[in-house]
Amino acid sequence: MNKQVDLTNATWVKSHLSNGTNNCLEVAFVDGVVALRDSKDVGDPDAKVLIISRKDYELFTKSIQAGQSNLLS
Repeated sequence: MNKQVDLTNATWVKSHLSNGTNNCLEVAFVDGVVALRDSKDVGDPDAKVLIISRKDYELFTKSIQAGQSNLLS
């Protein structure tokens, strides 16, 4: 997806299962898309952020919840 998204005021969240550590995936719902980043990159101006459609995020999370184990293959 090649959409420019302003993340300046994004509200980033991570799973409550992370127990407050900085080794998690953070998610922000912004401007009709979903932004994903590594929590270790918070505050790094050069950090990479993945932008995906809400539909792709929904399909990904539903697959995880359904127990699909080969999501990355």
